[in-house]
Amino acid sequence: MGRGGRGGGALTQRRADVCGAAMAPRRPAELYRAPFPLYTVRLHPRRPLAITAGGGGAAKTGIRNGVHFLQLEQIGGQLSASLLHSHDTETRATMTMALADDIIAAGQDASCHILRFSLQAPEAKSSSAGRNGSGEKGPRKRKGPSPTGQGDTQSQTSEVTVESLHSVRTDFSPDALQKAVRFNADCSLLVTGGADGFLRLWEFPSMKKTLEFKAHDGEIEDIALGPDNKVVTAGRDFQCCVWQQDQLVTGLRWNENLPGIPDKAYRYQACRFGAVEDNAGALRLYTVQVPHKRERRPPPCYLTKWDGKSFLPLLTRPCGNEVISCLSISDSGTFLGLGTVTGSVAIHIAFSLQRLYYVKEAHGIVVTDVAFVPESRGGQELLAGNEAALLSVAVDSRCKLHLVPSRRRCPGGCHGCWGAHCCSPAQGQAVFTHTPACMEGLQHPSSSPFSPQAPFPSGCCCCSAPGSSWSPSYCSSSPSQGSCSPLDPQAP
Repeated sequence: MGRGGRGGGALTQRRADVCGAAMAPRRPAELYRAPFPLYTVRLHPRRPLAITAGGGGAAKTGIRNGVHFLQLEQIGGQLSASLLHSHDTETRATMTMALADDIIAAGQDASCHILRFSLQAPEAKSSSAGRNGSGEKGPRKRKGPSPTGQGDTQSQTSEVTVESLHSVRTDFSPDALQKAVRFNADCSLLVTGGADGFLRLWEFPSMKKTLEFKAHDGEIEDIALGPDNKVVTAGRDFQCCVWQQDQLVTGLRWNENLPGIPDKAYRYQACRFGAVEDNAGALRLYTVQVPHKRERRPPPCYLTKWDGKSFLPLLTRPCGNEVISCLSISDSGTFLGLGTVTGSVAIHIAFSLQRLYYVKEAHGIVVTDVAFVPESRGGQELLAGNEAALLSVAVDSRCKLHLVPSRRRCPGGCHGCWGAHCCSPAQGQAVFTHTPACMEGLQHPSSSPFSPQAPFPSGCCCCSAPGSSWSPSYCSSSPSQGSCSPLDPQAP
């Protein structure tokens, strides 16, 4: 049967289905294992550096507290992490962290500690250390691949020094704990929130408190800073609020178009602003809603996307029955990363909120933070052709790597939109789940052979034409270049 006939489309569809059904997710790579529980991770925007922190707190269990600086690099085609420096935080475990160039704002118990670090070329040293991050303060030597495969000793390219600049108390509740901290875009302002429900704004770098007010009746779970220094706060009191200084701009209502969901059935767990791909200057706000009560048959959690200026809801989708614990947005605004209290990790498409990647129980216990590798020039070198890379940390002391392979590397000539079961048996990549629509609600571009005004119907476009072109937002092909498998498997 001809390439443009029904058989070609059905064959391509069957190939995608078989590929998705046959592939089992490979466990994500373990980048690093710390000697203490990990609670937060950040990646430097310009340097191949990951910073992760945690600890055992003040309890006399023998479990340390610290901030670890990890050098990231590609070795033998794989992303690798090695310990550069271990900064001791004495009896305080770092639970939250914000990064502004070489400044760290670390939430430790009821206080925010401001640290400045610098990277310097190392002196020749003979000491070496293992990969498990146990105890060393300065740079370590790393075993790198050698032509014989035996692994020769190589010196690190830099070493880290850390100095403490400020420490301010940021929470005054009986069980005081700073739960969220954020810098604004130009790093002139630091915002903190915690168990006492107060939002506190600090002038940076002086750390002079400029404003504090009661934002929530209960704990503040998360903070996001948007345009014009508007602050979004998610609280355990079922509220998600937008503030200009101490004035309430609006309260968000994610379920206003979902009358079957009572107001107090869900609470807001996380909030983040993200860029809009191919729309410079535009922003979207993303929130996570989790069930307020635990049930034997847990209801789904929800993701909601909001307009970043009007704060009107644009799209809400369920994101699984595992309770979401943390949220991250990629630099371009293309992907959302999620961690769960049961240790699973997922990556969703920001445009459609559909799940693209999922590994059940990637960690043995609650995922405490996730962060995408930056999409800067240095970050692209670390990605090594992958579309995105997400780091996850958990109470199990592990930092793990989750990769989204490039769409251009989908095997078998498949150049479809996200969700078309693109996977590589040779590489054993995690399965990408099939989505019921190809970027649902988006209009086809004028270059598409389909109607320019028609929304994508059910199914997923998987173009096998040599000249196919596509992006995270759509897929299109030129009919003269070859055939494009149909959205409807039964249609030509």
